[in-house]
Amino acid sequence: MSTEASRTEVRSARRSIVLAGGGTGGHISPGIAIAEALQEMVPEFDRVFACSTRAVDARMLEHVGADFTPIQAEGLSLKPAKLLSFARSFLAGRAAARELLERRRAGAVIALGGYVTGPVVDAARRLGVPVLLVNLDATPGKANRWVARRATRILTACPTPTRPNFAERMVGMPVRRAAIASLPPREARERLGLEPGLHTLLVTGASQGAASLNELLRLLVEKERTAFGGWQVLHLVGNADAAPLEAAYRAASVRARVLPFLHEMGLAWGAADLALSRAGANSVAEALLNAVPTVYAPYPYHADLHQKWNAQPSHDEGIAILCDDLIDAEKNHATLGAALVSLMTDHSRRENMRTKLLARTKDDAAREIARVAVSLASNA
Repeated sequence: MSTEASRTEVRSARRSIVLAGGGTGGHISPGIAIAEALQEMVPEFDRVFACSTRAVDARMLEHVGADFTPIQAEGLSLKPAKLLSFARSFLAGRAAARELLERRRAGAVIALGGYVTGPVVDAARRLGVPVLLVNLDATPGKANRWVARRATRILTACPTPTRPNFAERMVGMPVRRAAIASLPPREARERLGLEPGLHTLLVTGASQGAASLNELLRLLVEKERTAFGGWQVLHLVGNADAAPLEAAYRAASVRARVLPFLHEMGLAWGAADLALSRAGANSVAEALLNAVPTVYAPYPYHADLHQKWNAQPSHDEGIAILCDDLIDAEKNHATLGAALVSLMTDHSRRENMRTKLLARTKDDAAREIARVAVSLASNA
């Protein structure tokens, strides 16, 4: 039996919309939100993720019971050895993506960013499947700039000040249901094993964790112990060893729950009075939607420091504080740490920020993106 014949035999009877992207929770989480909106709007369409081969993608998608296929992909490098590896990976990924799109009768592809979007979008283009690019960062990355030249429609979740005409319009950041607080603070804290009556600080480096933030908290509980009076900490450490942090909190008599990762981020945001966070666009959107005053420490290793742009509007509005992550804990103590301590100890200022956050208009970005994708798929 020919390959084409076997493909036809396993071809799905239902049409699908494919969500392509991955490599970090910042790509997967918005995709889950869009998939949830698609389920409500067009249950007759399957929703399939073409994700990366990184473990974080499978972990998040398996947790929500999503239908997904990992696609091989690498970042582009001009070094000869790596360029050859990139080319081989791209061709293998494109072949796998083409098979997936044909087998699942893809009506549209929603590109969410990351290396995996390249081979999937190229396969879609060759098959005549329309592509909707959803840009998720204030500075579009290389993959998104490449996809933009091949996309049918382009939306952006946030302003793109360095490329003001990159997208046709801004729709806001889609936020998955599990990241939206649905319980009162006391009940959310109880569900997380925290003390219901204490102020709660959420520390999160997003899906990958943040070593510099972990080290800063170890230093702060030692040197700013009085600031933690009446507070407890919910600390998401990512892949880092939790033991040193747990020991530091115990030594300082600070109540804390240290976890590697939390799928139900709505519980974390619902429990929090204040957050210290990376400034990925998804993290910023979750803090805004859940009205949690936040001190943002943008990821310091990006050449373009694009996370800074994600948090800048909130800083300018006075609903968050933006500080550079200087990586070294001692240096961060004087800047980032001082900003955090100031909000922990100034309750009126923090409550004023929360009041402003609660007054902001909440957009349903996931539904708007889903509407455009359904229109493309219906006309394909």
